Order: sequence, then structure tokens, then C-alpha cells
Amino acid sequence: MTKTITFNDLRRLKDSLPDGATSRIADKLNITAQTVRNYFGGSNYEFGKNCGVHIEPGPDGGIVVLDDTTIYDMAVAILEEEEQKKEQ
Repeated sequence: MTKTITFNDLRRLKDSLPDGATSRIADKLNITAQTVRNYFGGSNYEFGKNCGVHIEPGPDGGIVVLDDTTIYDMAVAILEEEEQKKEQ
């Protein structure tokens, strides 16, 4: 399933993740941490791959279409886990 969000919202999600979350996502999906970084707007394709992220110019950093929301969904789940830990 695809998801459309702004580039700035995607970066805010990435910036909200706790330390080690990028590696945690990469390990679970058996991909490189750089591939996860590229998903969130990075551009180092020497050590990581493109993950079906399409960025179009526009307001709020542009529009991002995510072909596969697996990494996005995992990042949201990690943030929810962190929030639950804080509440306890």
C-alpha cells in the first residue's frame, strides 16, 4: 500500500526515533541501516539502496510517495513503544 506525506513530516518521524531505531529496523528487515536512512530522505546509494521513495517538489519540503510503508510502519510502532514506556 502506498502512503503520501510531506517530506518534512517524514524527516520529523525520523528525527523523533530513539537512538538505535534505524539499526533495529534494518536488522528486522535484513537490509542495511543506510537503506533505512535513504528511506527517510538520505541519498547515500553507495552503501544503501533506494526503497521506493518518490519525492516531488512542493510545499513543506515537497510531497513524498512511499511505495511500501513497512519501514514507516515500523518507525511509528517504535515511537508508540517509546511513548508507552514513558507512561509506565
